[in-house]
Amino acid sequence: MSWLPHIPLGAGADALVDWIKAHLPELLAWITNAFNTTAGGLTTFLLLFHPLLVAAVFALIAAWVRSLWFALFVLVGLVLTMSMELWDPAMQTLSMVLVATAVALVVGIPIGILAARSSVVSMLVRPVLDFLQTIPALVYLVPVVIFFSIGYAPGVVATIVFAIAPGVRLTELAIRQVDAETVEAGHAFGGTPGQILRGIQLPLGLPTIMAGVNQVIMLALSMVVIAGFVGAPGLGQVVTNAFGRVNVAVGFEAGLAIVILAIFLDRITGAVGKPTPHSLSAMVRGRRKAAAQEAVAAEQSDAQDVSQQKQSARASGGAA
Repeated sequence: MSWLPHIPLGAGADALVDWIKAHLPELLAWITNAFNTTAGGLTTFLLLFHPLLVAAVFALIAAWVRSLWFALFVLVGLVLTMSMELWDPAMQTLSMVLVATAVALVVGIPIGILAARSSVVSMLVRPVLDFLQTIPALVYLVPVVIFFSIGYAPGVVATIVFAIAPGVRLTELAIRQVDAETVEAGHAFGGTPGQILRGIQLPLGLPTIMAGVNQVIMLALSMVVIAGFVGAPGLGQVVTNAFGRVNVAVGFEAGLAIVILAIFLDRITGAVGKPTPHSLSAMVRGRRKAAAQEAVAAEQSDAQDVSQQKQSARASGGAA
């Protein structure tokens, strides 16, 4: 419609990107170095050990928090990843996802707590989260590449921007859905807002918060392929290279490795929020509880025997 005036929103965004790049080069360089060093260092650490040892540790974690059957799946899946010669890219992807998730949660959970406590903060944050969740990821990859060049940093930043929203939303929901009477009881006993938050709201809202953590991780993994377009290393780069060469075999294998990582992280975080009775930790707690009950029962039995012996002695003395 030529009769409508053109509002130069795109030119404004371009000018903002140029201003940030011109006036904040030290900050951008610091962020780039921080993310490249952190993700690269974590990757180096994971690759320092033999892949079978790392797979065994991951399987042990799966058995401890989930079940032995899931541990077997994790072990088989990771060995399959090794056999497809995708172990190094898988560890690069895992490092990038863990770093991005940690930053997203460190930023997102406090914002969610503030939004739960203040309707004004909630009102201001909600449209920003809507914008972040609906804008196509490829749109903000352009300024990310301009700011952070290629490597881990652009992938981590893009993943944080894409995945932070569920952490904020579900943290706010977790705090708001705690029973008001329970919170009032905490106030009645003289609890400060910080004590009520740490002792009542966060523990009771933990399952919902962990659901937010789970969603952050899943969205972060869904970004690895897109991050591959901006030079982020890992399985995403393998997929994008396969896409460019129309190599179905390599693309399928890299996608399968991403699925294995996704299932592993999904089940682990889900078990933290909702412990399963089939995990090794639950079995150990059950045995400890049974042993404690047996010890208490034995003490009570010994006390009853002693009491009966005393009563018998008194009865014998009275008869004499």
